[in-house]
Amino acid sequence: MNTSVDRRQFVKVSAAAALGFPTLIPSTAWGANERMSVGCIGVGGMGTGNMRNFMAEESCRVVAVCDVQKARVQEAKKLVDEKYGDKGCSTHADYRELVARKDIDAVMIATQDHWHALIATTAAAAGKDMYCEKPTGLCVRDGQAMRSALRKNKRVFQAGTWQRSQGKFRQACELALNGYLGKITEIQVAVPGKQYQPKYRGASDPLPVPEGFDWVMWRGPAPDKPFNPGRVAWPDWYLINDYCEGWTTNWGVHHLDIAHWGCPALGREPFEIECSGQYHTNKTFADNIQTWKAVLTYPSGLRVVFTDITGQPAGTRFIGEEGWVHVDRRKITASGSLLTVRPKEGDTRLLPQGCKVDDVFEQKIKGGHQIVYRTLSHAGGLLDGVRGRKEPISGIDATHVASTLGMVAGIAARLGSKLKWDWKEERFVGNDEANRLLVRSMHNGWKLEG
Repeated sequence: MNTSVDRRQFVKVSAAAALGFPTLIPSTAWGANERMSVGCIGVGGMGTGNMRNFMAEESCRVVAVCDVQKARVQEAKKLVDEKYGDKGCSTHADYRELVARKDIDAVMIATQDHWHALIATTAAAAGKDMYCEKPTGLCVRDGQAMRSALRKNKRVFQAGTWQRSQGKFRQACELALNGYLGKITEIQVAVPGKQYQPKYRGASDPLPVPEGFDWVMWRGPAPDKPFNPGRVAWPDWYLINDYCEGWTTNWGVHHLDIAHWGCPALGREPFEIECSGQYHTNKTFADNIQTWKAVLTYPSGLRVVFTDITGQPAGTRFIGEEGWVHVDRRKITASGSLLTVRPKEGDTRLLPQGCKVDDVFEQKIKGGHQIVYRTLSHAGGLLDGVRGRKEPISGIDATHVASTLGMVAGIAARLGSKLKWDWKEERFVGNDEANRLLVRSMHNGWKLEG
């Protein structure tokens, strides 16, 4: 897999279909000519892409940007001001200032993973709807706190799991969900891992903090360690466990989410899991897993085989007693004539709540035809959810399940032992050591509520 192309594709699709956002306020709260105000927290590569999608929406206006790197926040302000032709965009170095503003209706969160839960829970308590990059954080407790805060404050949440708005992913999941494959016996999930390696090649000694970089705030609830460019470079920080749980979760959440969408038992039934893997060693600060194989076994006999892409093709493959379907970001393939199947009356559809778009059409191909599902706007689904106070297509419950599946695999790999997971309790059965890893300590005086 060409992972650099995958990242460009991710940003491109985000711009075209995934974000566009106003994650905002019921339509009844707004006059015909009013715009909703959006604040963007974290304006690095992905955050700037998300921000551009806000700016593409006529029904909202970006009014504030926040980042701990002054150069980034100034560049973001420049983009916003050029878009609107004025100097109205304010800048912030501390997200708490932005979230506290009464004139901001919603926030976009695109920080490092170790910040997700803290910022999301603070935003929910402040009455903000939000778009938040995946996963829910570094540990299962992060997702639980986020879910609790969103429910308590009745906030609308959309995650960055944009594959749910892509037609081919919805088509694959509906084929699995509606019995067209027969009983599902195995699901194979694979995502990049070893392909991402540290880019920083300098010394690992403590180095001076660059001017305009608030290292203390960047680090936040992570352990108090000295600044070094190797801790903040991309993709280096993804490979450091202080800031990212690992690719089993950060990348895994995408295709695990699709597996769960097409087979809800993954997030309801208890399972046993074994996982082995190899970790980064002696490469600056990288210490996360880079290759792995996890096997989840459910009481029904269903198996989930979750690996990096050295073990299986990228994507999600549903295998049933009567057929199979495989989907990744490039294409969908299936056995027999499954791709000629139209949804039938009574089938479960995976369109957003209330969506009545005609999303299925027939496409001519060599030797015949196939059924194609249209890609929907992730942004449009979000707007509908906010205006109707309905959960969007990538809501917190689904995001928490997909994040947890990756985190549980990561814990099983670190302990090197078979574990049993109980969804009702959201705990491991009979393993105190594993359960201690469901919570990460927060440092430097930061506390997670909810």
